[in-house]
Amino acid sequence: MTNLSIVGSRCRSESNPSGGFFDTSRLEAEVSQVDAALSSGEVYADPAKAAELNRRRSVLSTRITRGEKFRTLIDDAETLLELGREGEHVDEELEHSLDALDDVLTDIEVSTMLSGRDDHRNAFVTIHPGAGGVDAQDWAEMLLRMYLRWGERNGYKVELIERLEGDEAGIKAATLLVSGEAAYGWLKAERGVHRLVRISPFDAQRRRHTAFASVDVAPEVDDDIEIVIEDKDLRIDTYRSSGAGGQHVNVTDSAVRITHLPTGLVVACQDERSQHRNKDKAMKVLRARLYEKQVREREEKQREEAGAKMEIGFGSQIRSYVLAPYRMVKDMRTKMEVGDVDRVLDGDLTAFMKAWLLRDAHG
Repeated sequence: MTNLSIVGSRCRSESNPSGGFFDTSRLEAEVSQVDAALSSGEVYADPAKAAELNRRRSVLSTRITRGEKFRTLIDDAETLLELGREGEHVDEELEHSLDALDDVLTDIEVSTMLSGRDDHRNAFVTIHPGAGGVDAQDWAEMLLRMYLRWGERNGYKVELIERLEGDEAGIKAATLLVSGEAAYGWLKAERGVHRLVRISPFDAQRRRHTAFASVDVAPEVDDDIEIVIEDKDLRIDTYRSSGAGGQHVNVTDSAVRITHLPTGLVVACQDERSQHRNKDKAMKVLRARLYEKQVREREEKQREEAGAKMEIGFGSQIRSYVLAPYRMVKDMRTKMEVGDVDRVLDGDLTAFMKAWLLRDAHG
């Protein structure tokens, strides 16, 4: 009862005209300003500005909806408390109400964390198999499906930029462009090495195998971010698109692979029939990965100068998915465990992402 009173008092404080996350009058006024800017003729001459205004409107609308939901839950909980004081049996309903309040507060806390310089951007997700042979290539394809399903579950647009088929099964590489609100902010939690333990379907003796696959995540960068790429630093190869067959598989060398010689970064695109369009998309991926590499190197240098203990990012094992002899998904960074492996592999990843964001914010 005391905790609920504190929460309710805090909610009312945040809802007052002085400001705060729940100041819906201020948020609604800002939405009106954004709508006025979007309706002006000038914005159509600047697509980048229009995109930024639409992004801001989406953020404001989400905050308004969340604030209204929070206040409704507070009102419901206070009603249940009053009924309890009058002798009604409301313990179970009150517990559910408090759980719902806790979920909303967690969502609010996470949303405040998704305010980094690049968190609002779209994200390129690149998957490569590691040690484990054909099992690793199959595991990489399972991860590809997992992120496709995560995007579908959460209303993101997901575009397959590259898919390089494996020799026997699975994939040798894949790149996705995930578009939507804070796509990079969420997906950056997935960067690292993912480990699978299972009875291998490719082993006639049905032995347990361990396979690894790496996931890299980079923000899609706008043209206003300067990334210098010189032609002499690029090797551009063309090849025929791979796939499962059918009328949509290209029969010309339209797929493009670009190697950035100074860094060794390799990107590719094969989803368009036009070699020119595939090259443009591959260059977007390269710009994103070079930008992300610069940002991470700068952050690592700052941590080193501050004397902080560095945590290895890409190339470190962040999560284990065990299918045998028991079933468990465990995040090695947050220690979060989930027993329903099938649900996780079907894209139910947001809880892992939230736990990482909360841990990262709290140090």
